[in-house]
Amino acid sequence: MKILIAGAGIGGLTAALCCTRRGMDVQVFEKAPELSEVGAGIQISPNAMRVFQKLGLDKAIIAKGFVPGKLEARMGQSGRVLFAIGAQSYGAPYVHIHRADLIEILSAALPKDVIRLGKTVTGYEQSNDDASLTFADGTNVSGDYLIGADGIHSIIRAQMIGPSQPRFTGNLAWRAIVPTERLGDLTPDPNATVWMSDKSHVVTYRLRGGALTNFVGIVERDDWQQESWTERGDLSDLKSDFKNWHPIIENVIQNIDPDDLFKWALFDRGPLPRWTAGRVTMLGDAVHPMLPFMAQGAAMAIEDGYVLADCLARGKLDEYHRLRLARTSRIQAQSRANMTTFHRSRGLGRLSYVPMWLAGRIAPPLVSRRFNWIYGFDATKQI
Repeated sequence: MKILIAGAGIGGLTAALCCTRRGMDVQVFEKAPELSEVGAGIQISPNAMRVFQKLGLDKAIIAKGFVPGKLEARMGQSGRVLFAIGAQSYGAPYVHIHRADLIEILSAALPKDVIRLGKTVTGYEQSNDDASLTFADGTNVSGDYLIGADGIHSIIRAQMIGPSQPRFTGNLAWRAIVPTERLGDLTPDPNATVWMSDKSHVVTYRLRGGALTNFVGIVERDDWQQESWTERGDLSDLKSDFKNWHPIIENVIQNIDPDDLFKWALFDRGPLPRWTAGRVTMLGDAVHPMLPFMAQGAAMAIEDGYVLADCLARGKLDEYHRLRLARTSRIQAQSRANMTTFHRSRGLGRLSYVPMWLAGRIAPPLVSRRFNWIYGFDATKQI
């Protein structure tokens, strides 16, 4: 069976690995001329790590990444801990890793001739017997099935479903990576931490064995609406957005290299009516893009890749959408809800955080169990 995959991101490469492990002939086509240091840190939660355990890549990912001690929530200005739960208590590792490092691990695990770079997809065609990709250079290639793993601005989705109509959430995201050695005594703890405040929040965690500190800052603004991961940001604007925050956050921002600061507007999209048409299907951000309020975008693409490969191997592509729709839609909805939770001090002020603080003090096991449906899930046993 020959499988064509449009996109060499995390989802596309995971699907490629899962398909090759099942004996399929796979070709991955990526428009970028090289797989380079694009993107920033990502969180690989236990549900995603179970797939990599199955693929035998978990040790390589841990070696390249960082294993946090806790998942915690703090107040943005005071730093008061609202709750903290063990990150390594869900039966599989929780790992932070630079996106480029994960891409390197996944691509290195594939046969050398699988990935074709510099191939910009312009569309597809299909018949009862095959599916084919067309490229901007005028060439095309055919296979038995086509997987659209070409991200949030998917060409495959646009052809299958039509133009998308995303809704601007009113949130602007900043992202940067800082060498941890610059931060001195005001270094964030080695945890995955959400710092919450009025109409804004920050996420901090470490990468590459702790050598790097990842920063993501979300602020409610309506004056900039460019949906791009590679748009440069102005450091003075970032400082203004998070003025008078906790000294740890201000110190991280102060040490950001202006050339390494990016920003993007957050848009929301609802579940699609279908993921598959004939011999063409999709995964990851192409079909269910996630707001970054649960750190599950990469994890869902990884789960998709495993389940999709299994469905193809069994000749049951029609089952793929049914198996994945409810879970990914729920994750999308919860990510959307967290946008309000993280900024919930609006209107009620600090009192709105009291229930969360009480739960963290009185019944931390209950807080931990609230994440079981996410982190305890095992895509390798779904079928």
